[in-house]
Amino acid sequence: MTIQFVTFGMFIIDEFSFADEQGKPTGKTIGGGGTYAIIGARIWLPPDTLGMIVDRGNDFPQDIEDRLLTYGSNLWHFRDNMNRVTTRSRNFYRGQHRGFEYITPRIRLTPCDLERTRLTRPASVHFICSPTRALQIVSEIQQVEEWNPTTIFEPIPDRCIPEELPSLKAVLPHITILSPNAEEALNLLSLPLIVTKSAVENAASEFFKMGVGKEHSGSVIIRSGALGAYVMSSDEKGRWIDAFWSSAENVDNLEVVDVTGAGNSFLGGLAAGLSIANGDVYEATLYASVSASFTVQQLGLPNLTVGSDGVEEWNQDSPHRRLEVLRQRQDKEIENKNH
Repeated sequence: MTIQFVTFGMFIIDEFSFADEQGKPTGKTIGGGGTYAIIGARIWLPPDTLGMIVDRGNDFPQDIEDRLLTYGSNLWHFRDNMNRVTTRSRNFYRGQHRGFEYITPRIRLTPCDLERTRLTRPASVHFICSPTRALQIVSEIQQVEEWNPTTIFEPIPDRCIPEELPSLKAVLPHITILSPNAEEALNLLSLPLIVTKSAVENAASEFFKMGVGKEHSGSVIIRSGALGAYVMSSDEKGRWIDAFWSSAENVDNLEVVDVTGAGNSFLGGLAAGLSIANGDVYEATLYASVSASFTVQQLGLPNLTVGSDGVEEWNQDSPHRRLEVLRQRQDKEIENKNH
């Protein structure tokens, strides 16, 4: 069976601390952008068509492993190393400010890590890193014979700085989909950090001029929170796709509990949507928006349950129901504009 999607994002155990508790960890949870991305794809595709490498150290909590397995044991490729600990990070909360730091050494993943696993030569790959490191990842991909995957590049937030622009320009021709969030896009381009639809549209146009996907049909997708996502594809026509939890579905914003991982799961959903919709990036973005809608409803990953009839539900709801709601909303908006 062809593997449809693999992420090179790391698995991380997140710890939390708050200023009024003297910085001591108050709990742990599953983290890592790659983890959220693979779950975003898992919402739509069976686990044996997806994969993520999890470096499991000698301190790997049993409750976290049990939780991962609820999404399908085939989803995870565990690599055991009893001589080291699992990658961990700490999130600091001081009022409205959030800080982040790694508290153990990181184990970064590259295309070479897929060799001798069932995950070799997936149809699409996702990586979260600096533009400089993206160049290295693309170079590794190009060295593998008969492999030309869809590449989904999510720039890491702290490297979305103007100094990375030369590396970004160098890697963009080899990237199928570039997807920063709105603030990251504006920061990369040294533009004012005022997020409006027109500012996002201008940023997408600038990235497109830099040659994204020149070697194949490429797209820029700028994730813009409640504004939705702006998609500019090779036809150079831009289109806004709504966030699922818009005022139409969530008048009082009660469903949005925590946006951590929303962008990552969006891109996993996008990869799944590209597979299902035969590469239609606009249609795939509907799947992406729905994946993000499940991630923001709680702290941590969404919950999967399987009924006696074998039908999966996420957060006690159907992804396909949400997809149809969003599709109808988009169709209505297009119809209203045409009139």
